[in-house]
Amino acid sequence: MNLHQFRFVREAVRQNYNLTEAAKALYTSQPGVSKAIIELEEELGVDIFTRHGKRIRSLTEPGRRILSSVEKILQEVESLKRVGMDYAAQDQGNFTIATTHTQARYALPRVISEFTKRYPKVRLSIQQGNPAQIADMLLHDQADIGIATEGISSDKNLVSLPGYQWTHMVITPPEHPLLDKKHLALEDLMGYPLITYDANFAGRTKIDKAFALRHLAPDIVLEAIDADVIKTYVEIGLGVGIVAGVAYDAERDRNLRGIAAGHLFGSNVTHLAVKQGAYLRSFVYTFIELFSPTLNRKLVEQAMSGEHEAYEL
Repeated sequence: MNLHQFRFVREAVRQNYNLTEAAKALYTSQPGVSKAIIELEEELGVDIFTRHGKRIRSLTEPGRRILSSVEKILQEVESLKRVGMDYAAQDQGNFTIATTHTQARYALPRVISEFTKRYPKVRLSIQQGNPAQIADMLLHDQADIGIATEGISSDKNLVSLPGYQWTHMVITPPEHPLLDKKHLALEDLMGYPLITYDANFAGRTKIDKAFALRHLAPDIVLEAIDADVIKTYVEIGLGVGIVAGVAYDAERDRNLRGIAAGHLFGSNVTHLAVKQGAYLRSFVYTFIELFSPTLNRKLVEQAMSGEHEAYEL
């Protein structure tokens, strides 16, 4: 058996058992992929896939266990490569961050600015997506770290650590009646159309839960994944916005006014995640420390070894 066979098996599953697509993804031929998988099955003495004619349909029971071992082996191979690269070139390489728009637009610029000063030879890439896409990029080795508020902290195949806490802001046009309220209440928002995040982004679950607990049904007229979109429609008078606190800046957003809303919707935690068992290069640890002063290399390594159950901000 060899690593090529393992890669063919893994890619066949990733491509929903389509060997033609698996071959394209690996820049090889479909007959070659099929032949290599059959040879691996013959060597192991079991069928990895169920078949209908010449087409594979799904994993067999032993196939599921074999895939698990294949994933671990290939991950270790990638780790070995990264160890070599890390020690051969401590201050250069490719570094991919998967994150949401809010994090990329508002939380990361300061961090990335400092990081690129320290590591000018590192080629940095930011891939934006929703939390499920971010987790998928980590699991498929398409990103080194993921940053999001929702979703990534619950995947058992990821090591997730709290990065920073934040609260929401209610935003309005200047001279809006809500600005006269000494203590904003959820009931005050019920008289206005609301504009806020899509259900999978930026603490939206906390917003929905707060209204539900008071048996209130807010008039949400627009949902977006992008705080800039929310602010744009608040500016033109479509409604009152609810955004992450980090997305509002009084100096920058001069056509808007902000009202702190932590007392309404509680606090949120943005998490930083890496794939379980991944090898992190030296500059990745530096980035993590720049992103969250509460994290350091020792804490991250403890988390990677399973010693992070009780760690919270």
